Amino acid sequence: MNFLFDCRYTRLGRHDGISRYGARLVEAFSKLHPVTMIISDERQLEMLPELPWVIARSPTSLLEPWVSLQINKFKPDVVFTPMQTMGSAGRKYKLILTLHDLIYYNNPTPPRDLPWYIRLGWRLYHLAYWPQRLVVNRADVVVTGTEAAKQQIIEHHLTDRSITVVSSAVDPEPPRPKGRKKTLVYMGSFMPYKNVETLAAAMHSLPGYKLQLLSRISDADRERYSKLAPEGSIEFLNGVSDEEYLGLLAECTALVTASLEEGFGIPVVEALTMGTPVLCSDIPVFREVAGDGALYFDPRSPEDVASKALELEDDATWNRLSKAAPSQAAKFTWEKSAKRLLELVLSLAPKRAS
Repeated sequence: MNFLFDCRYTRLGRHDGISRYGARLVEAFSKLHPVTMIISDERQLEMLPELPWVIARSPTSLLEPWVSLQINKFKPDVVFTPMQTMGSAGRKYKLILTLHDLIYYNNPTPPRDLPWYIRLGWRLYHLAYWPQRLVVNRADVVVTGTEAAKQQIIEHHLTDRSITVVSSAVDPEPPRPKGRKKTLVYMGSFMPYKNVETLAAAMHSLPGYKLQLLSRISDADRERYSKLAPEGSIEFLNGVSDEEYLGLLAECTALVTASLEEGFGIPVVEALTMGTPVLCSDIPVFREVAGDGALYFDPRSPEDVASKALELEDDATWNRLSKAAPSQAAKFTWEKSAKRLLELVLSLAPKRAS
């Protein structure tokens, strides 16, 4: 069977969520079955495992709807892509599209690093569900990241194709020391649905604590959050290395996220794998991903955020969550996800190849 894995969403220099998902999943898959990567820029190979590859146009090209005409030349039996936007006009192979979540229907602001025409199309695309149905139903089967997302897709009748959950994951980390500082770590973007404003406002009820915002931040966002919180209660790191990030997770009270919606929550699992408790929004996806390793709060209530953080001052509570966290994180591994994808791929492959 000739299986191609779309790695054209791989970022240069540093992974984002989709980039990491593709790179780690194709690496795990390659240990189970031969696979060829599709890239759009040879510089992407620095962020990918050493595997066979072919090159096709960029996924942000205006010609993307017809990229399948390029892919046909490689004679694949099955193609997997970690997004739902891969072109399929005239394809001669089985196609697996990925719809990670429905976040941008309630939060239509697109990522700022996309070309203007992609941003405009993004907003128009998410004004109604019918364009998504047309896009997703081009696939033979659909993949999503969580059971919660799968349920949303079903509720909104977005596809009549079968849906398989192929989760994201993180690599396990050594257990952290049991000591903890009065710090709350936030790792993520500052998109509106991330709801960092609630975290900032919660600091009024958490004297002696610091909220550490780890990601690169604009001057406007920095000013806005500073006005919402007591002076000096937020520490703006403006970007950290992987080593610095793990060091902060190893000494904080908890990782915290107040997202109103989420596709998976990589930082949540990163904290859990180390034994760091999580404070997070009480939404279905976090209940699924964080399980018994978290305390849950109303994401609209800064007072509830603070109340749950103060519960972790009790040693028995903190130790209970810390002990449960690694077992919960172990439910999400790249090996498990790769095996699930392989089963799906083989179910689509020609009988002679299976």
